[in-house]
Amino acid sequence: MSNLIVYQYDKCGTCRKAVKWLREQDHELELRPIFDQPPGVEELALLVAKSGLELKKFFNTSGEVYKELQLKDKLPGMSREEQLALLASNGRLIKRPIVTDGDQVTVGFKEETFTEVWSKA
Repeated sequence: MSNLIVYQYDKCGTCRKAVKWLREQDHELELRPIFDQPPGVEELALLVAKSGLELKKFFNTSGEVYKELQLKDKLPGMSREEQLALLASNGRLIKRPIVTDGDQVTVGFKEETFTEVWSKA
């Protein structure tokens, strides 16, 4: 199939489901540990642009770090550059998994979205 980059955390159940699903579709995967090596600011900006999603969709809003930093209240007052820098500084703030083939990007794992984007006839 195709080569995909998967930014993930191997202890995350959602990430494991996504990786299993992608492998079942015969994709070659390059797994990147999102906590140890979060994507940089430029890479994140590119991923956001290619995803067609709002930047806030890249935040792990259910995560402990998000809550500890009270980002629900702070994000609206931050610039796009500040938000990207914050995401790049801590992989725990990033919603996972992020999957990309260089053109398309998905965030999180919903089987119907994966079927639409990553299934090839």
